[in-house]
Amino acid sequence: MNAGDASNGKAMQSRRARGSRAHLTGQAAEEIAERFYRDRQMRVLERRWRGTAGEVDLVIADGDRLIFVEVKASEDFARAAAQLSERQMARIYAAASEYIARMPAGQDTELRFDVALVDGQGRIEVLEAAFGL
Repeated sequence: MNAGDASNGKAMQSRRARGSRAHLTGQAAEEIAERFYRDRQMRVLERRWRGTAGEVDLVIADGDRLIFVEVKASEDFARAAAQLSERQMARIYAAASEYIARMPAGQDTELRFDVALVDGQGRIEVLEAAFGL
């Protein structure tokens, strides 16, 4: 093995470690968000629901209304919020449309799109109706 191979191997291990940390951070943030909604007597219907258009972190039932939640985690709330892109919102809309097509009221289902921001201390700030159609 030459020095370049060893360097590439270390870089791959470092990327894997960062990816694993990011995955665990995302899971922890989703659990915090899930608890937030449960504490408000709302029902978690889905976690990481995946349709053909994309994934929704949480689907929450609040009475007859569905809330599609995107969870973002970072060192602080501002950095977490900055992670949500227009392209991602479009994928969430498309996935939500696919999800509500299965509901009895179909496209007439009352819905809302929230963003749950989780900071490095595990605090949560939920932006209700953060984006919409």
